Amino acid sequence: ILVGRTAQLSPFGAFKKIGKNKFWGLSGKLVIFTGLLISSFYSVIAGWMLGYLIEAISGHLSFSGASQALEHFDKLSSSAFWSVGFHFIFMALSILILFLGVRKGIEQKSKIMMPLLIIVVIILVVKGVTLPSASKGLKFLLSPRWDLVTPAGILIALGQAFFTLSLGQGTMVTYGSYLSKKEDIPKSCFPVVLLNTLIAILVGVAIFAIVFSQDLEPGAGPSLIFETLPLVFTKMKLGYVLSIFFFLLVTLAALTSEISALEPFISYLIDEKGWKRKKASIFTGVLAFLMGVPSALSFGLLKRFTLFGLNFFDCLSFFSVNILVPLGGFLIVVLVSYVWGIKKAFEHLKVSKEAFFHHKPWVAWYFKVCLKYISPILIILILLNVLGFF
Repeated sequence: ILVGRTAQLSPFGAFKKIGKNKFWGLSGKLVIFTGLLISSFYSVIAGWMLGYLIEAISGHLSFSGASQALEHFDKLSSSAFWSVGFHFIFMALSILILFLGVRKGIEQKSKIMMPLLIIVVIILVVKGVTLPSASKGLKFLLSPRWDLVTPAGILIALGQAFFTLSLGQGTMVTYGSYLSKKEDIPKSCFPVVLLNTLIAILVGVAIFAIVFSQDLEPGAGPSLIFETLPLVFTKMKLGYVLSIFFFLLVTLAALTSEISALEPFISYLIDEKGWKRKKASIFTGVLAFLMGVPSALSFGLLKRFTLFGLNFFDCLSFFSVNILVPLGGFLIVVLVSYVWGIKKAFEHLKVSKEAFFHHKPWVAWYFKVCLKYISPILIILILLNVLGFF
């Protein structure tokens, strides 16, 4: 955020301005491309969520058993018409918001979506914790499993944090470029991280309380969202209403993430190519949609096409999330710590109108150690772990 706010440019322009050579400009393009790549396949998953929201509203998410729920999901996800169609609809919704601009689009719609998302989370949590056997779900979620706390597990968690907070994708740099020079960045960022963590915990509480109340195994990933939970809602009182609330929740959350992943590329086209926002938004949406079509077809027409033993969707997801995102984070850390310089960077970081170093010297020292030494080492370890070196 500080890099973007200081340069007042897209990641490409910001990296090039601070790094002062072509390598850092190319690094900026890499993080922009990473966000675009993620948006292409993320829209496919989000399209499934939107499709299930419509299915929930129409009353078609009613199953007699786990096999029927699995068969229903497999049938829909393997349908080219269904997967590509909802991928297109979701991408169109995202671009419509971005088309309207930062204030009328992203900012204004976020003011509606985020409170609505929080309300839906609270409703699901209240319902979840009041169900019979909900305590089993809470125990599953909150009881530590120390046998799973391994170096590899910690590195996987750190890698997930990159993706969850939209790091290494140019999103934060782009949003930072829209901030006023007078903005108190630490004061603005802390609530974002806190709220992100709080909502994640509350969603976990709601989901696992609901799942365990029906004596079902939670599963993970798509199977949890598209198979286990619809089956749970079928068995519950008010399950019809809760299924609508749940898929509304995940669709809204996906929409906020999607527009964040697309915005850096739009910002690049506006800053570097001189395009108008409307033209840049439409072009970005069409490009991301076309890039996402092979991912949408990975479970049907292209399911036999594999790379390194993975279908196209899984391969693209692995490469972008597990390699490009940490790599982008590493480049930003190096840029700030060793090219720009910690002291020079922190001179631009004001807290209550005072330089960060003078206002909170011990906190500044802590961040200096983290940025220069701890963060680069951990990111390298994340990449080595992902690549199977240990």
